[in-house]
Amino acid sequence: MKGVEVTFSLTALFFSCSFISCHISGIDHDDDDDSLTNVSLLPSVEQFWKFYSHLVRPGDLTGHSDFHLFKEGIKPMWEDEANKNGGKWIIRLRKGLASRFWENIILAMLGEQFMVGEEICGVVVSIRFQEDILSIWNKTASDQVTTSRIRDTLRRVLNLPPNTIMEYKTHNDSLKDNSSFRNTKITL
Repeated sequence: MKGVEVTFSLTALFFSCSFISCHISGIDHDDDDDSLTNVSLLPSVEQFWKFYSHLVRPGDLTGHSDFHLFKEGIKPMWEDEANKNGGKWIIRLRKGLASRFWENIILAMLGEQFMVGEEICGVVVSIRFQEDILSIWNKTASDQVTTSRIRDTLRRVLNLPPNTIMEYKTHNDSLKDNSSFRNTKITL
């Protein structure tokens, strides 16, 4: 129609988030600020899908790489102010499952399916040679009710079998042993 102006408004996410990538050339090297590359800030649903539709899927990555999706202003570092008293749930995946599980967990995070308020900081998929690792970071490791709700929501969102081993590790413990994945507490 002539002379009709059409405007589109973007659908805001509950919170803006950033995609951050990390390709690690060394063996068993955890993230530091210099190895992180902020790929995109995503404040709306439309911008998320525009970016995500062109993103390489985790299962297609080779080598030792990490993808992070964190709320705006939170760095995927144990020492970050939002993370320092928190921890992470860890799920180890056999090769071939990372892409589907990554998509499910980021959609659950963006859609606020965890129902724990501001507690979720971000999610990480870590591509390794023998296995892939999915983790979700939260702000308060000492809050057992919240960490249990996150665990239970992960089980539901990822449709995990009841016998799936899930591990929890505080960021303080990660700092002590300089590892995200060693010396974790195993939960069935």
